[in-house]
Amino acid sequence: MPKILRYLSVPLMLLAMTLVMAVAAAPVRAADRERLEAFLEVTGFDVALESIRLSADSAPAMLGMEADDFGSEWSRLVGEVFETSLMHDMALDILAKTLSDALLIHAADFYASDLGQRLVAVENASHMEEEDELKTESGAQIIDGLVRIDSPRVDMLKRLNAASGVEDTSVRAIQEVQIRFLIAAAAAGVIELRMEEPDLREAMRAQQDELRLSITANALANAAYTYQAFDDGEIEAYADALEDPQMQRVYELMNAVQYEIMANRFEAVARRLSDMQPSQAL
Repeated sequence: MPKILRYLSVPLMLLAMTLVMAVAAAPVRAADRERLEAFLEVTGFDVALESIRLSADSAPAMLGMEADDFGSEWSRLVGEVFETSLMHDMALDILAKTLSDALLIHAADFYASDLGQRLVAVENASHMEEEDELKTESGAQIIDGLVRIDSPRVDMLKRLNAASGVEDTSVRAIQEVQIRFLIAAAAAGVIELRMEEPDLREAMRAQQDELRLSITANALANAAYTYQAFDDGEIEAYADALEDPQMQRVYELMNAVQYEIMANRFEAVARRLSDMQPSQAL
């Protein structure tokens, strides 16, 4: 599935939290689990979930620190809190009760096609590449070249990002993850918040326009980098597929699930940080 930015929707996050509470007491049946496992694999969402751990190093930065300040303890913490099978199971539990058979089949049919599998292959590779800055710079150069020749591909890439919801959902989701992390860190005694939650949310809202501009530029550059091996016809076919109302609903659920898991895991990091001391051997 298209790369969801590693930045850290209030409505979106509330939807996800409602979904989590609705399924908390209901285990996934074996048959459902097998179908969902196949769905996660064919769409590449399993790799997208695994890549959430790559966002973990942004947590100390929110506290004015660096991951290296915690030495080897940080790597151990990330490995435990962002354990792949744990996040995988969280996603299955939510999707088992929210993703209808019709939506599952619709999305799986597209991603199982030749074009779909080729797209998933490059998206999976992009999800797990850690050099985001290098990718963004390379993608920006591609966009600059396309703009110079007035290529219609730029608009096609914008359609991809709009259809997958990466720009609209990322701003709110990033800020919600940050807020939940900071509140959890304050509750654990890791930091002292000098703002009440409503004031914190208002301060975040004041930064939305600037954040949206940054996300839009990065998302376009990342799309240019990720899909550079595909021709214009294939990009347009992908945009058409993503704009289908059923696929739109699939992406709404996927984005909600991914960001809820990210927020949940960042809250777990905040609780664990209270037991850790930054390393002095820097």
